[in-house]
Amino acid sequence: MPETRSTCPYCGVGCGVIIESDGVQITGVRGDPDHPANGGRLCTKGSTLHLTAAPVHAQQSRLLQPLRRFDRASAPQPVSWDAALDDVAGRMAQIHANHGPDALGFYLSGQLLTEDYYVFNKLAKGLLGTNNLDTNSRLCMSSAVAGYKATLGADAPPACYEDIDLAGCMFIVGSNMAWAHPILFRRVEEAKARNPALKIIVADPRKTETAELADLYLPLLPGSDVMLFHSLLHIMLWEGWTDNAFIVQHTSGFAALKELVREATPEKASAICGLPTEDLYKAARWMALGGAHSADSAPRQPTLSLYCQGLNQSASGTANNAALINLHLATGQIGKPGAGPLSLTGQPNAMGGREVGGLSNLLSAHRDMANPLHREEVAQLWGVETIPSTPGKSAIEMFEAAADGQIKALWIACTNPAQSMPDQAMVRRALERAELVVVQEAFAATETTAYADCLLPATTWGEKLGTVTNSERRISRVRAAVTAPGLARHDWQIGVQLARRLEPLVRPRKPSLFGYDMSRAEAAAEAIWNEHRESTRGRDLDITGLSWQMLEEKGPQQWPVPSGAAQGTQRLYTDGRFVTDDGRARFDAQPWKPVAVQRDARHPFSLNTGRLRDQWHGMTRTGQLGRLFAHVSEPQLQVHPQDMQRLQLRDGDLVHVSNRYGAIVLPVQTGSGLQPAQLYLPMHWGGMYLSGRSSKGQRLAGVNALTTPEFCPRSKQPELKHVAVRLLKAEMPWTCMGMAWLDESQVLATRAALTELMAEFDFASCVLFGRSVPLEKAGDGRTGVQFRAAAYEAPSAEVLRRLHQLLQLDGSEALRYVDARRQCSRAMAIGQQGAEPVLNAFLLCGDASAGQWLAPVLRDEQSTKSFGRMLLSSGSKPPAAMAARSPQVCACMNVDEASITAQLGRCSGSPDELLTQLKSSLGCGTRCGSCIPTIKQLVQAVPPVTLMVAA
Repeated sequence: MPETRSTCPYCGVGCGVIIESDGVQITGVRGDPDHPANGGRLCTKGSTLHLTAAPVHAQQSRLLQPLRRFDRASAPQPVSWDAALDDVAGRMAQIHANHGPDALGFYLSGQLLTEDYYVFNKLAKGLLGTNNLDTNSRLCMSSAVAGYKATLGADAPPACYEDIDLAGCMFIVGSNMAWAHPILFRRVEEAKARNPALKIIVADPRKTETAELADLYLPLLPGSDVMLFHSLLHIMLWEGWTDNAFIVQHTSGFAALKELVREATPEKASAICGLPTEDLYKAARWMALGGAHSADSAPRQPTLSLYCQGLNQSASGTANNAALINLHLATGQIGKPGAGPLSLTGQPNAMGGREVGGLSNLLSAHRDMANPLHREEVAQLWGVETIPSTPGKSAIEMFEAAADGQIKALWIACTNPAQSMPDQAMVRRALERAELVVVQEAFAATETTAYADCLLPATTWGEKLGTVTNSERRISRVRAAVTAPGLARHDWQIGVQLARRLEPLVRPRKPSLFGYDMSRAEAAAEAIWNEHRESTRGRDLDITGLSWQMLEEKGPQQWPVPSGAAQGTQRLYTDGRFVTDDGRARFDAQPWKPVAVQRDARHPFSLNTGRLRDQWHGMTRTGQLGRLFAHVSEPQLQVHPQDMQRLQLRDGDLVHVSNRYGAIVLPVQTGSGLQPAQLYLPMHWGGMYLSGRSSKGQRLAGVNALTTPEFCPRSKQPELKHVAVRLLKAEMPWTCMGMAWLDESQVLATRAALTELMAEFDFASCVLFGRSVPLEKAGDGRTGVQFRAAAYEAPSAEVLRRLHQLLQLDGSEALRYVDARRQCSRAMAIGQQGAEPVLNAFLLCGDASAGQWLAPVLRDEQSTKSFGRMLLSSGSKPPAAMAARSPQVCACMNVDEASITAQLGRCSGSPDELLTQLKSSLGCGTRCGSCIPTIKQLVQAVPPVTLMVAA
C-alpha cells in the first residue's frame, strides 16, 4: 500500500504524518517517527485525518466544481473553470479601473502553503498594485510578530522544541497547551517526569488542564499580563536577579524600561492582577534563575517561555509579547539551550505566510512595507516598476472598509471570516455590501460560502503539494498522496490562472510575472518556492542554502539555512547579536492598559474564549466526525458555581448572552476552573453549530457575535480573548430535541439541511455524535445528528414536518404521541441490534425534558425492551432505572471516566504508578496522550490512603 510523508494541517506544532492510500483514496494515517516535531505522535485530531478524507464525506462536504451565483438570492450554479475565472477576472479588472486598486481586498489563511501565499502576495502587491492583502494570521499571530520585531528586530522565534527538554524553568502564559498544542505538551510532561526539579509556572485566568501540571499557578485577571511582567521585572531588579552584563553588552533602552517598572510594585500588581505577592516573588525568582532557589545557591539555569493567544489576542497584544521578551533580555535568558521566548503558532503555516509577507504591512522575506528600500528590492525581484507605498488594510480594517463601501471586491481563500472574525454583524454587512465576493475553498458549506458570488474548489490535506513552516522555524515538505476529487485545483494554481487573465487587462503588452510551467504541478510549485528562496538572500531568514532536494534527503530544516550551510539553524542569537541596526536587542517600554471592553454595571461578566481538545478552528474538517464530539458534545457556556447559584441557573438552562456587538442564546454548564464573574466559551461554535434568530428576526452568528473588533494599535490584532457581556436566564416555553442515527452517506447533508432550519427558532444548535469505539475500530463506528431548539412560540407545522422528515421520523412505523392543546409531540423510531430493540431516532417537540434520559439511551445503543411504550413518557426522570452516562476521557481507546475510576479502585501506589497501571490495564493515554491531563486529575482525586498502600 503506497505511503506518503506529509504534515498535519491543524496547529502550528507541524507534526509529520505518513499517509496510507490505495492510490485513489486515503485509507490511513500515522505519525512520522522521523519527523523532529512529533517523533511519530499525533493528537486526537491528527490521528483521525484519514477519516475526514473518506469519499463518503467528500461527496457530501467538498466543493467539487466551480459555482457561480447569477444573483445574490439564487442558488449557485455549476460553471466551467474558464467561465468562472474569466468572469471574476473581468469584474475585478473593471473595479480596478473604475475605483482603483485599493477597491480590491484579499483575505487569506494560515492554512495555505508557502507557495500559495507567495503567488497571491505577488498577484495583489505586484500585479494589481494594492497592499490590501491580509490573512487570518492577523487574528492569531500578528502580536507575536510585532513583539519579536519590537524587541529582537525580526519576526524570528529564537528557541526550539528541544529547549523544552533542557529548561530549568518553563513559563507557560496565555496558552492551554494541553488542548491547543497537545503533542508539544506531551514533551513538557516528559521533561517534568525526567527532571522533577523543573519548575513550571502557568499564568491563565482559567485553571486549565495545562495548569494542572504547574508548580506555580497564577490565575491572573484578564488583561493584566503587562502589569504581571512589569512587576516580575521590578522584583528581579530589587533582588538583583537581572543579568547586568548581558544588558550592557547586548541590549539598548533599559533605562526607560527600568523607570517604567519602578511603579509596578508587587502590591500594585497584586491588586491589578489578583495574585498574592508571595506568588509574584516566587515567579520572578524561578523565571530569572531558571528555577533555582537563589542566585547564590547554583548557577542560573535556563528559562523557556511558551505563549499563545492569551497574549496575542489583546488590544495590548504587542505590549504583552514585548513585556515578556523584556524579561528574557533582562535576565540573559535567550540564545542558549533551554532558554528563550517561543511563541506557539496557531495554524500550520502562519509562519510560512509571515515569511513571504502575508500581512498587509509586510513584504517578502520579513521586509517592511513602510521601508522604501524594501519595496524597491521586491519590485526588482518581481519585475514590476514599483510596490505601492499606501499601507494595506488589516483584516478588521478590510472588512470595515467593505461594510462602508470602500472595498468593492473581496477574495477569500481557505478561511471562514463569517465564523472566525469578531463583530460578526459588521463582517456580514461587509459580505453583503461588496459587489463581488469570491471564495476559494475546499469545503462547500461554511458560514462564508453562503455569501459568495463565485465559489472555486481548492485542494486540501492529502492532495496539496508545497511547503509549510512550524513554530520552531522548521520547513517541511507537504506531499500529495492522492489526486484531488472533482475539479479541485491547488490554491497557487488558482492564483496563477487568475493572474494570467488579469495581466492583459491591467498590465497589457508586458511580459508575464507568472511564467511557471503549469503542466507539471510539482515543478511549478518548486519554481515558486525557489523564487521565494531567492527573496530571502541576505535576510535574517536566509534559506538560499536550502532546496527541495535537501528536504528530501535530510528532512525538515530550521531557517536560516544560508548558502553553503549543511543544515538548518537550531537556535538564534547565540552570539548575542540581534537583527537591529546596532545589533542590540531593544527593551520595549509600554505601560499597562486595561482590557478594551471593561466590565460595568450593565455588562458585569468577562467572557473568555478558547479551544477544545478535539476540535479545531471553525470545525469545517473536525466537525465532520461524530467521534470528535464525544469529549465535548455541544455548545455550552461555562459559568462559575457562585454565579450559577446567584442567577438561579442549573446545568442545561438557556441564557441570553449579550453586549453592544450582538447576542447569542445557549445552555450553561458549571465551570470549576473559573473565577467568579468570568465565563468561558470555546471559539469553535459558529453559526453552523450554534444559532437561532434575534428579536429583529436576524440569524444569530455564534460566539463571535459577541467579540470585539478593538485591536492592538501596533499589531492590529483584535481582542478576541476577552469582552464584557450581560447574562440573563432565557425562559423559552417551547423546547425541542431530536437525535437520529443516520447512514454515513446522509449525515453531513442532513446536518446541513438542519442548519438551514436553525433560524426558525430563538435558539438552536446542531451537532454530530458517534458510536464510541477505539480508533482502530473506527470502521465499526456509526454517526448521528443531534438538534436542539427553543422558542417563545411554537414554530409552524411546516417546520415541524421538515424536522420529522430530516430525522427520518415521517414514516408510518414511527411511534407517536401528540397533544395538540399543549403543542407537544413525541416521535420515536425503533430498530434492532441483534435480538435487542434499540432507539434509532426521536424528536421531542414542545417539552424536550425527556431528552435528558432518551439521549443516552439512543447514543449508547441501550436496549429499549424494559421501556416499551414508556419511551414516549414526558419529563426529565426516566420511567425505568438506567445507569448514568459516564463522560469519555480517552477518545483513541474509548475509555470513559467510570471505567478509570473503577480501575483506580483496584490499583495502588504513587500517582505515577497509578497512571502507569491505568495505561497498562485500560490502554488510556497510550496513543496520542491528549487525555493524560484529565486522567491525572482523576488520579489526584484518589484518597491519600490508597496512594499509601504500596509504601
